[in-house]
Amino acid sequence: MSVELGHFALVLALALALVQFCVPFVGARIGSARLMHVGGPVAITGFAFLAISFAALVLAYVQSDFSVANVWENSHSAKPLLFKITGTWGNHEGSMLLWVLILSLFGALVAAFGRNLPPSLKANVLAVQGLVAAAFLLFILFTSNPFARLQPAPIEGRDLNPILQDVGLAIHPPLLYLGYVGFSISFSFAIAALIEGRIDAAWARWVRPWTLAAWAFLTGGIAVGSYWAYYELGWGGFWFWDPVENASFLPWLTGTALLHSALVMEKRSALKIWTVLLSILTFSLSLLGTFLVRSGVLTSVHTFASDPTRGVFILAILIFFIGGALALFALRAAALAPGGLFAPISREGALVLNNLLLTTAAATVLVGTLYPLVVEAITGEKISVGAPFFNLTFVPLFLPLLVAVPFGPVLAWKRADLLAAAQRLHLAFAMAVLGAFFAYFLVDRATALAAAGIGIGLWLVFGALIDLALKAGAGKTPIATSLRRLKGLPLSVFGTALAHAGLGLTTLGVVCVTALETERILTMHSGQSTEISGFTLQFEGMRPFTGPNYTEERGRFLLSGTDGRQLGEIVSSKRVYTARGTPTTEAGIRTMGLSQLYVSLGDPTVDGGRVVRIWWKPMVTLIWLGALVMVVGGSLSLMDRRLRVGAPAGRKAALAGAEGRRG
Repeated sequence: MSVELGHFALVLALALALVQFCVPFVGARIGSARLMHVGGPVAITGFAFLAISFAALVLAYVQSDFSVANVWENSHSAKPLLFKITGTWGNHEGSMLLWVLILSLFGALVAAFGRNLPPSLKANVLAVQGLVAAAFLLFILFTSNPFARLQPAPIEGRDLNPILQDVGLAIHPPLLYLGYVGFSISFSFAIAALIEGRIDAAWARWVRPWTLAAWAFLTGGIAVGSYWAYYELGWGGFWFWDPVENASFLPWLTGTALLHSALVMEKRSALKIWTVLLSILTFSLSLLGTFLVRSGVLTSVHTFASDPTRGVFILAILIFFIGGALALFALRAAALAPGGLFAPISREGALVLNNLLLTTAAATVLVGTLYPLVVEAITGEKISVGAPFFNLTFVPLFLPLLVAVPFGPVLAWKRADLLAAAQRLHLAFAMAVLGAFFAYFLVDRATALAAAGIGIGLWLVFGALIDLALKAGAGKTPIATSLRRLKGLPLSVFGTALAHAGLGLTTLGVVCVTALETERILTMHSGQSTEISGFTLQFEGMRPFTGPNYTEERGRFLLSGTDGRQLGEIVSSKRVYTARGTPTTEAGIRTMGLSQLYVSLGDPTVDGGRVVRIWWKPMVTLIWLGALVMVVGGSLSLMDRRLRVGAPAGRKAALAGAEGRRG
């Protein structure tokens, strides 16, 4: 009964999405306040029905209701409860339902907390959100119904993909979707503003919190996904330039540019065209990522679907929304006022450089991701574009951006003195150079480029700290006064500094592990020892273990220092899931400070040994720690009381008057 209730709620949500699109949109066109106000309650009600639908699917998984085809294909009665729940979105149909649920959540949040928005703008924003939701609900109901029944019902399920039976699946997809789908609000605001032909600083102030929230969620989602792949796949890498990894990285790059562009528009009424275009492109890239994952055009551990019908349907959605949005932008762009003027050397100029480098880097990643698909479609030949291409094209574009980041916050608006800004950052530069020299002379003289990379990471970290110190008046006022000023700084200032410092920490982690890691591949027998980077690993042999829905062989390794001091043990295993008979590798990881010792078991040898891969990964945890610091920075900025959805009082009064005159 709950399954039919969930299906019925999904149909009702589609009907409400169509109402949410049509009624407020017509109301805004004819100036009817009554029709415009319909959008809010309908958006909240639509979210409630989708929540009911999703809860019904979760209940079917928890109860192991194998009469539901989706549950039968992706669950098993012996699977732990946590993985039954997370399995709800560990497949195409369930993940699409979660996608639309989050889309409706953002629409409901606008309806609930957008009371200070101009009525016509709010109506158009909700109408666009309703149209996007209706398109994807049609896609779900006609091609990806999660509530389809099986008759007769199977006795047992086929189980979830083994690599998805991990706690990372409980965190990664929801965070990623909150980022992906969160950019839909920026998209809807951009389309609504283009329809009305009114884009100003107040509009940017309304857009920025939504963009910031989506960016923070997407940053967290990418980081969790990276760490999940790092420890779950047993390959020892943190980023593979997989096409589906790129699909989430692309909107992050343009979303970062959008965040900075909206700031310039809010503060200086400049970069209006940039901001609107980036709002459209960022969500368009999110839609493109949805297409790549679910169309079957890519083969990846991240992909869900291979049905061409689904791919064609999503492609049609892409063409409609991306093509329609860009066409509307082309029609309206000429009418947009250019905004405030500024000198090339200014904070605005630095943010323009930031946008140029980020969008160019995104274009490079996009070309590398789509080029194999285009070649295959035209010639039928399968080719791959791997890490060498991206390293040679993306890294040279991103490095100048990293160097420029600390300058942005210390430059003045409108016109600035680059030499004066450099003098303010001289201490950060000195610390970065000192760190680079230390890395080169005391760590590894064979890696000059790595030393330079470490210097850039330190430059970002110390640049962020120096910015806070300058804003607190350090060195110009007594320490007590500086501390009071530091405490009184807006949260957004701390958020910006943390985001930039987090980027520096991630850079440090990437550089250190890429240049300085040590790897050993060898065959080990029980009782045999090996040394790596000052540690000794002794293989104690294999032991069987039986889990709730799998069996595994566990390899136990005793870890000790070169002085013989025991440091504990590391357990790595080869696991086989009973229902699917699929083997997986469970890596053994020992974290020591900011570094990790990583052990991955290979296949057995004919002489009774076991192939073992061992990595020493210096400073590797900084990659994800830096991402966490960036998320905290975004969250702090979002908590700033000045960064609320709405315009300043004077602006709101003016807009309210304009709305009254229009009515």
